[in-house]
Amino acid sequence: MLKKRDFTDCFSLYEQMTHPDVFPFVRHKVDSYEEYVFITKQTIEAEDAGQLISRTILDEWENPIGCISLYDIENGAGFLGTWLGKPYHGKGYNAIAKDAFFKELFFELGLETVFMRIRKKNIRSIKAAEKLPYAVNANETRKSLYDQINHEADIYDLYEIPKDLYNFHILRQHDDDEQQLLEA
Repeated sequence: MLKKRDFTDCFSLYEQMTHPDVFPFVRHKVDSYEEYVFITKQTIEAEDAGQLISRTILDEWENPIGCISLYDIENGAGFLGTWLGKPYHGKGYNAIAKDAFFKELFFELGLETVFMRIRKKNIRSIKAAEKLPYAVNANETRKSLYDQINHEADIYDLYEIPKDLYNFHILRQHDDDEQQLLEA
C-alpha cells in the first residue's frame, strides 16, 4: 500500500496531482513535470536528512495513486500531508494509507503525535479527518499551535492524532475482530 518515494512514479503522480480537484490542496505546487521531479528529489533528500517522511500510496495493483508525508518533524511530532488522485477519491484508499502510515510512524519510527492542518474550505479532508476515531479536533486543546498556523488569517482547523489514542484504537479493533471470530 505504501512505498518510499522514487522517480519511477513521478509521471503518474504528476498527472494526478494537476487535476483541479487535487491541485489546490497539494503542499508543493509545481507548474511542470520537470519541477515535480525536482521536488521529488528534494523530498527524497529531506527524508534522508531526517527532516520528513514521505511515501507513495499504491492501489491494489501497485499503481501510484497519491502521496502521504509527515512534514516539520520536531520533538516527536509532525504535520501530515496527504493527497490522492481524483479517480481514487471516495474509495477508502485514504483511510487505508493513513492506517499503514501511522503504524510506521508510531510503532517503527517512534513518533508520538501527528497533526493535521486542514483548510476550513477543504470539506472533503475535514470529513475524512472526522471519520478517524483516533483523531481529535485540537483547535482549543492546542490553542497556541492553532493560533500559530492561523497567524495571518483563520484558514485552518487543527486535528491531532496522539500515539496513545491510535494505539487504543488498534487494540479495540483487535478485540472487536476476536469477538467476531468467537461469535462466528
